Amino acid sequence: MKLFLIALLTGATTFATSAIAEDHTAAEVQIAELSVTGAFLRATLPHAPVAGGYMTITNHGTTDDRLLSVTAPIGDRTDLHKMTVENDVMTMRALPDGLPVPAGETVSLQPAGHHLMIMGLNTQLVEGQTYDLTLKFENAGEVTVPFDVLALNARKHPGLQETDTHAPEN
Repeated sequence: MKLFLIALLTGATTFATSAIAEDHTAAEVQIAELSVTGAFLRATLPHAPVAGGYMTITNHGTTDDRLLSVTAPIGDRTDLHKMTVENDVMTMRALPDGLPVPAGETVSLQPAGHHLMIMGLNTQLVEGQTYDLTLKFENAGEVTVPFDVLALNARKHPGLQETDTHAPEN
């Protein structure tokens, strides 16, 4: 059951995203040369132990940066994870050294890829809520970002513009 729940929260399923109001826009947060957009958490079932989080980070600068950690008031700890599927086998691993954000590039945390995993969830996440999470970058420092709670099966923030994204090596 735990593996099914983790797979569901990280995007290993192929459900369709439920409709969300067209006027719902994603907040953009700036810190130094970085911008964070499309931040969202997936709604959870009652008593779920984990939640998945996603966002897009653009580095407008000429210096590489790295997302080192994320703090969420709704859980015991938050890890950065990478999920891959090879030969129909899903693997997920923590990124203890953080997530690179190369200069001049956009990095996307999305279902079935890089994502946040909030462990020890202390509340049910209900669609329509918003929670502030604190991101800590190696060079840019700390910034608080509002994460909208979207449907349990959301694939992307409906207010996020389509952009080319880079999948980091880690």
